[in-house]
Amino acid sequence: MSNKVDFIVVGAGIVGLATAYKLQLKFPDKTLLILEKESEIGLHQTGRNSGVMHSGIYYKPGSYKAKNCRIGNAQLIKFAVENDIKHDVCGKVIVATAKEELPVLEDIYNRGIQNETPGICYLTSEEIKEKEPFIDGIKGIWVPTAGIIDYVAVCNAFANKIVSINAESKLIKSCDVFDIIAETDTSTLNTNKGKFISDKVIFCTGLQSDRIAAKDHLKLDLHIVGFRGDYFELKPEAAHKINNLVYPVPDPKFPFLGVHFTRMIHGGIECGPNAVFTFKREGYNRTSFNLKDTFEALTFKGTWKLFGKHWRKGIDEYKRAFSKRLFVKALQKMMPTLTVNEVQPSRAGVRAQAIDFEGNMIDDFKIMKHKGNIHVLNAPSPAATSCLAIADEIVRVVSS
Repeated sequence: MSNKVDFIVVGAGIVGLATAYKLQLKFPDKTLLILEKESEIGLHQTGRNSGVMHSGIYYKPGSYKAKNCRIGNAQLIKFAVENDIKHDVCGKVIVATAKEELPVLEDIYNRGIQNETPGICYLTSEEIKEKEPFIDGIKGIWVPTAGIIDYVAVCNAFANKIVSINAESKLIKSCDVFDIIAETDTSTLNTNKGKFISDKVIFCTGLQSDRIAAKDHLKLDLHIVGFRGDYFELKPEAAHKINNLVYPVPDPKFPFLGVHFTRMIHGGIECGPNAVFTFKREGYNRTSFNLKDTFEALTFKGTWKLFGKHWRKGIDEYKRAFSKRLFVKALQKMMPTLTVNEVQPSRAGVRAQAIDFEGNMIDDFKIMKHKGNIHVLNAPSPAATSCLAIADEIVRVVSS
């Protein structure tokens, strides 16, 4: 099987499919292939996150994250409305439970103002109780534009739209790219399903993005390290204790938002996730292990520098990963009445985190161009919320 097409997108997660959709919208007469190594779309980061539509309040003003999250949130909601995708703009409460958290809460609020996050306001402890009766906090922020959605349903809608625009465009599943030959004008992808050729290839491969870039002979100043996030959920008899979304004040030294309560779009309340180094990039159990993944992560000097800087935090996260009691204790800071018996284990996800040689977590989105190819190298949260805005950026690069 040999195919020459106008565009190839590798990776059928939400960023890849959003990009393919926006490309097809702009170039309806051009043919497009989406190659996905799994048997279904959205099996990794897309289908294993909290399902939250973020507002953009947290991110550094002027960053790609801040800009794309705000624009992407509005585009995503519009797309969901137009395509009957289940979603709910239910709002979120960010809760400070101790005085030492107040300066960080104020910084988040000021970032929200600079990022033009609509409708945000402070909440008193009484106003927090009005929105979430079981949550205790000394001060909070109300974020009305945050919500919940089914991201895999969004992916399926993108895939259907692409084919409806151009019937010659295709999504090929169980298609693994094992070699990339990039020349000045074209790139050839050798896969288990044949050879595919295109002038423009966009790689949106998440947890495998650095490895795919290496196959394209792209020199990188980063390495992808996986962080597993374990979720618990409230048992049905305790689900009434949360109305919508409740987040703690995050540790500003980390890109993770802390264990939080999330009402899920298909019912139930999730609690989590934590964030622990994983020994398998696509491993969703506490004991998951892959020799290649572990060897590559632990022979990268940036990993050890990261561990050296934050070893106390890492140990705390690991303890919590293997102790339901400690996990619930973190949740009890916001909900003191929560008991261990009201919580049960749920699913897990793995976040692809780019780390540089000095052990710094690369916080912003990172996209690189190499000959005719484009690599999305770092697209952590809020990439799902921002997917359509990120796609617009990629289409601009393709069109330039």
